Amino acid sequence: MLTCPAGHDSAATDFCDVCGLQLGAPEAAMHTAERTTPTAEPLGEPCPQCGEPRSGRFCEGCSYDFVAGFPVATVAPLVTIAPVAAPATPPPAPAPDESVWTATISADRDYFDTMRSEDDDIEFPAHYPERAFVLRGTQVRVGRRRASGGSGPEIDLTGRPQDPGISHVHVLLLARTENTWALIDLGSTNGTRVNDGIDPIEQGTPIALTSGDRIHIGAWTTLTLTSSKQNRDNAS
Repeated sequence: MLTCPAGHDSAATDFCDVCGLQLGAPEAAMHTAERTTPTAEPLGEPCPQCGEPRSGRFCEGCSYDFVAGFPVATVAPLVTIAPVAAPATPPPAPAPDESVWTATISADRDYFDTMRSEDDDIEFPAHYPERAFVLRGTQVRVGRRRASGGSGPEIDLTGRPQDPGISHVHVLLLARTENTWALIDLGSTNGTRVNDGIDPIEQGTPIALTSGDRIHIGAWTTLTLTSSKQNRDNAS
């Protein structure tokens, strides 16, 4: 049995049947083979919440904030939401005296400048068209659809430019009596703020909303809620 330059015992007589080096080749050939062997690039810092390799300030998997180091949310789900099949026919139009609530999504430069840190590598989007969602039903989830599929939130903020600070299920809008709405943070990683508040709202605690309230989530996303009844009253 022969021995290759790398020290392996080989039954073959031409090339090592362990590492493939030519038998009887000079030692330099072994060093050349070692130099040309590709090595894997090291992965980024793993996310402490989901283990996803770090590629920026916010984790692509769960939106954990590496800079601020927000702890893992431990709030249990407050509301059980079963998937609802799309209706076969459009819902009926609201009565004339019934208000319709709309959430308008926009990129908020003032909120972005207030919340950003010196270590923040996120840029404010150069172009972000406003989108409007009519609030229907009794529960409206706001967040990002998962890449793995499944049912997404009713207000799905997936798409480019995408705010990386938004959790997959960030907040819940909950219908209340007298055609009003409340806001619940369901344990988002980076928190939720309302109007000019700097501190995030308490997770799991309903916050009553009025027409004109602004809900800030992620790095620069703002939802502005308006009621058609309030708009009619102001116009009169």
